[in-house]
Amino acid sequence: MIDEIKSELARLETEHDIKILLAVESGSRAWGFASQDSDWDVRYIYIHKLDWYLRIDQYKDSQEEILPNDIDLSGWELRKAFRLFRKSNPPMLEWLRSPIIYREQFSTAEKLRELSEKYYNPRSCMYHYLSMAKGNFNEFLTDRELVKIKKYFYVLRPVLACEWILNEKSFPPMEFDRLVDSQVKDPQVRTAIDNLLERKMAGEELREEPKIDVLNELLAAKIKYFSELVGEIDTVDKPQTETLDDLFRETLREVWNQ
Repeated sequence: MIDEIKSELARLETEHDIKILLAVESGSRAWGFASQDSDWDVRYIYIHKLDWYLRIDQYKDSQEEILPNDIDLSGWELRKAFRLFRKSNPPMLEWLRSPIIYREQFSTAEKLRELSEKYYNPRSCMYHYLSMAKGNFNEFLTDRELVKIKKYFYVLRPVLACEWILNEKSFPPMEFDRLVDSQVKDPQVRTAIDNLLERKMAGEELREEPKIDVLNELLAAKIKYFSELVGEIDTVDKPQTETLDDLFRETLREVWNQ
């Protein structure tokens, strides 16, 4: 499948006359708990030729395509990616840290990694993960007699990301096992998570069963705690745009010799 993904990325470059600077896995495969039926969530950053930017109208700055072979392709044009990076957008920061890289060419992605600490905003990132945790908890784990196994991970991962932001003073890793190993101290909670993880990866992710009280109680308490705390988390001054402007021009010259 990886060869097929790389082939599709090459096709996109030819069809759209672009260069893909970075293409990574962003879903459960990158998180470390994929099942046999998991999709391939491929996310990429791309750049057009100079003439595409020298026009008075704004054109679409993203691409989406779902293929019949369970490959979900979604990309951001480089200026859009830079604007999101400037705002410390968590999905953008996650792409840069994905453990599964399908394509990386030229120097832009590595330069963004080097700049990440400067542009990282703990408060905005915690707001993002907290909002994700709240929404998924209310939708999938509240007021239901039976819940699907996989839905716990939609809440556990963002809650543990909030824990990491608070305790480690840095942007959280994508890998779920790193979050669990570093942030889960309660043996009972750890056992419940390990059991769920084993069953999900074995293909039971869509199975419905009664709620797991120890996890529901923990998640409800953590969401309440972070909701009260998030406004006190450190923030950063508005980062400079000039650095990213310079990097954009450098990338155009590097990629297209323009």
